[in-house]
Amino acid sequence: MKLAKLALIGFPYDENSSYLRGAAQAPPVIRQAFRCESANLWSETGVDFGASALHDAGDVTMQTGAAALTQIETAVADLLAQGYNPISLGGDHAVTYPILKAFARQYPRLSILHFDAHPDIYDEFQGNRFSHACPFARIMEEGLVERLVQVGIRTATRHQREQVERFGVEMIEIKDWRDDWPLDFDTPVYISFDLDGLDPAFAPGVAHREPGGLSTRQAINAIQSLSVPIVGADLVEFNPPQDVGGLTAMVCAKLLKEIAAKMLVNEWQ
Repeated sequence: MKLAKLALIGFPYDENSSYLRGAAQAPPVIRQAFRCESANLWSETGVDFGASALHDAGDVTMQTGAAALTQIETAVADLLAQGYNPISLGGDHAVTYPILKAFARQYPRLSILHFDAHPDIYDEFQGNRFSHACPFARIMEEGLVERLVQVGIRTATRHQREQVERFGVEMIEIKDWRDDWPLDFDTPVYISFDLDGLDPAFAPGVAHREPGGLSTRQAINAIQSLSVPIVGADLVEFNPPQDVGGLTAMVCAKLLKEIAAKMLVNEWQ
């Protein structure tokens, strides 16, 4: 058994957002919520993050355009090379593509568990192939992972359904979701968690509020049900200017705590 070595890194980047900017403000707000004295640092599974190390690599000072995507890939690759399992704080969902480029070099067999209202698999969106609506098209066409399992989807267009079929994506639409849905994997897993995968009643602080989503409890239960190592994760699309009473910030902190706790014991040999 190997104890995972976790690192937190922030990417204050929302250049590829298609509707509202603001997600770039999220990383420091999530950190503040994580340390907020309104809660404690214990996970539901008994991990004390007041005692357990969670290395904070800080926020990257972002450039723009292609240089920003290269920065993200390089920063994650550096953490992986140091033996860390990174948890990335976005930022919009465009950050996931360069993150997975770094992970693919470290993990030749990898699956993604993706929580979202949207498939984010457009070939291009509004003329931008690196939009936050496109990261999984880039990931799948480059063969960066073996499997992509999407949970909570409720906005798939005809084009996105064609893309899902093209790439063999396992899209679990929210209308079909069951709380006992088996999320079985035979590779390590990377979790990409878009906050709008949750119903806006639980996470109003997003740019694209899509009613009818998962509850926070359903999402945490799904994560806790995984029986293979989680080797990395991202939390994306939290938009602090759209939040209500700090609710979404605390949801982000809760997800961070429970995902990190699940990552800490890595039994993959």
